[in-house]
Amino acid sequence: MSKKVKIAIYSGEIPSTVFIERLILGMSKNDYLVYLFGYQKRKVNYQSKSIFVKSYSDNRFFKFLLLIKYSVLLFLFNRKDKKTLDIFINQNTKNKTLSKIKYYPVLWYKPDVFHIQWAKSISDWYWVQQFGIKLVVSFRGVHINYSPIFDPKLAEIYRKYFPQVDGFHAVSKAISLEAQKYGAVAEKIKVVYSGLSEIKNDNPREENEGGEFKIISVGRNHWVKGYTYSIDAVKILVSHGVNVKYTIIGGQNSEELLFKIKNYQLENNVVLLGNIPFSEVQKMMNNSDLLLLPSVEEGIANVVLEAMQLGTLVLSTDCGGMNEVIQHKKNGFIVPVRNSQKIADAVLEIMKLTENEKNNIISNAKETINKNHTEDKMINDMISLYKTVLNQ
Repeated sequence: MSKKVKIAIYSGEIPSTVFIERLILGMSKNDYLVYLFGYQKRKVNYQSKSIFVKSYSDNRFFKFLLLIKYSVLLFLFNRKDKKTLDIFINQNTKNKTLSKIKYYPVLWYKPDVFHIQWAKSISDWYWVQQFGIKLVVSFRGVHINYSPIFDPKLAEIYRKYFPQVDGFHAVSKAISLEAQKYGAVAEKIKVVYSGLSEIKNDNPREENEGGEFKIISVGRNHWVKGYTYSIDAVKILVSHGVNVKYTIIGGQNSEELLFKIKNYQLENNVVLLGNIPFSEVQKMMNNSDLLLLPSVEEGIANVVLEAMQLGTLVLSTDCGGMNEVIQHKKNGFIVPVRNSQKIADAVLEIMKLTENEKNNIISNAKETINKNHTEDKMINDMISLYKTVLNQ
């Protein structure tokens, strides 16, 4: 019987984002052993004998016990590697105790692949290659698209370490090209689109008693999400007499957005909500006429994929890799970045669609998801990447 391959999927926190959790569960169902290292922010029961959580918490006593445990194990059974890692820790880290708490379990279990989910943490983990562990890095958006532009030191870190990485996962072709600017080797990059779990949308749309055209956006309150442009577009729509209700999930308590809403007298048209459970987000998307992505930059926005799967029409800006998903007027709508007038014009056009035209676009959108963005395809593509890296 061949030895099972050990894959460490590292995001720094346990549990992680919805899509990283899908990767973890998917790999565990495909005869791989999955190791999770890092800080455990809350308890999670994976109900899988193939997933091993080797985490630490804020509890000082637990951290002390964890440090003693792996210090003794490495000293007794892997003293040479421990000494090599200790030299690295002493020369490259400020908090040596925390570094040992983070690094020692990885060295002890020594996975075959260590897959970093956030590129920014590469300087913390490039050492794993010294011990025969293959290093894979994901490119997911913010850490490639604009963080290295604002942080020259991060850009230098990327240029230093990217050429040494064994394999890369990019969430879009566009982000793959961005990463190559910092030394990522094109031949080592595999584009793997995010995959969605299969859902059955049996919930009928709620009756729209007010006759409003309901638009929804979902995402954290950050300038890159482009909400100022979408609110400007709502102002244009209202000036044309459109009865529109625009909800931004994640925009609550933004001084900039609240001021703009007040200044434009859009209090009855724009609603800012905080973070809400994913099931509630899905319900709200299902009852909206349009999912709007007004972003300045993205990899590929997962919320767009989710809306397409649910059967909600999508309007996106032509940012990042969104044109790899959206075909204008075929499975959704796409407009230029930072152009409120074009957003408003597109909304007006969408409102004039016949039911047959809407249904055709929705059907095409679901076909796009079934072809390119299923969980099974994502997992199979990731397995292909891991196999390539291990066979190098």
